[in-house]
Amino acid sequence: MLLMNARIITMSGRTIERGYLDIDPPLIRFVGEGSPDPDWLANYHDQVIDLDGGWIVPGFIDAHCHIGMFTDGISVEGYDANESSNPVTPDMQAIDGLFHDDFCFREALSYGVTSVMTGPGSANVISGTFSLVHTHGRSADEMIIIRTAAMKAALGENPKRTHGRKDRSPVTRMANAAVLRDALQKAAYYQRKKNQPFSGQTGESASHEPDARWEALLPVLSGEVILKIHAHRSDDILTAVRIAESFGLRYTLDHCTEGYRVAELLVSLYEEGRKPGHGCGEPGKGRLEGIITGPLLSDRSKPELARSCIENPARLAATGIPVAIMTDHPVIPEQYLALSAAAAVRGGLPETDALAAITIKAAEICGVAQSRGTLDAGKIADFSVFSAHPFDYRCQTRMVYIDGKLVWNHTDEKQTERSSCCV
Repeated sequence: MLLMNARIITMSGRTIERGYLDIDPPLIRFVGEGSPDPDWLANYHDQVIDLDGGWIVPGFIDAHCHIGMFTDGISVEGYDANESSNPVTPDMQAIDGLFHDDFCFREALSYGVTSVMTGPGSANVISGTFSLVHTHGRSADEMIIIRTAAMKAALGENPKRTHGRKDRSPVTRMANAAVLRDALQKAAYYQRKKNQPFSGQTGESASHEPDARWEALLPVLSGEVILKIHAHRSDDILTAVRIAESFGLRYTLDHCTEGYRVAELLVSLYEEGRKPGHGCGEPGKGRLEGIITGPLLSDRSKPELARSCIENPARLAATGIPVAIMTDHPVIPEQYLALSAAAAVRGGLPETDALAAITIKAAEICGVAQSRGTLDAGKIADFSVFSAHPFDYRCQTRMVYIDGKLVWNHTDEKQTERSSCCV
């Protein structure tokens, strides 16, 4: 398949004013400038699509949301994001709570969002595993890109409010930190006991019994799986850093609302974490992988958002730390991911950096930059065709491709709408 006569924003350092994209699903085979050779073009026959000046952009990636976990339009019946019966539930898996047929996935797709990091949270100190999924598929299993993409943790007001009102820990920020440390320590103890040779002595068998909660945390302790830490206020951000560094974890700071207030400390940690041996579970050698900011279009709905500002992504990105922008859906509906990035431009983030925050930087932070986030030969063909630059408020989505296959078409959608109106 060949898409030609397009403006292509590759997000790998070049924008092609007039070019073509050669697709061999699920991969991009070639990205070229100008027009393809006529003899070569003739071999495509009916597989050539003339975009007539349309813009091709990598599929947008939301690095933090809860789409599919809170079913749109209903309340408690569709609330599957928080197993708030316990503040520590690392054994919860996003795939088991994901409603693949939530209409919000279709809306996200229609605005060019092709991949999302979604999962439980943030009522518990540890909520469970996030999955990276496509926004199109017949089942959660079919949508999966990475099933266990990250483990979700939360500090600040959410776990305090959720569990404190039930008269159980955590009630304070001290308890948030204590609960998180305790869970990581118990997982480390479980791992040591698991690795001990079994001698068959009386009572020892109990130490070898499987425990799904601590088993789920083992990849976090080894650095195989990132710990996504929800933290808004500057003290919560630094507590997240303190704990992650003490266990030598790979981690991201999610929301990071007051990150601009501690940016100098964060960039020092990020640079230190680039050294060999960091993020592999050695105490004192954590590895900050990036910061996921947002939601940027919401109000200051709770005290820890009192110092939120639209300039935060720009100030953090200026340090050199990878910065992604989230919707935190359903806080901000998923289809407004590009709008959120455009708002960050208003706050001083360069346009290219803002687009990177929902493409290549998001891909880096989610661990899929080798296969997604840019339009380059050999990468997965997840991309959208727009009528204009995606930050232009007049921009319309024409087509969306996932794995090189057309999954959303503006023309087909309009025909469906007209048919529905006639029923």
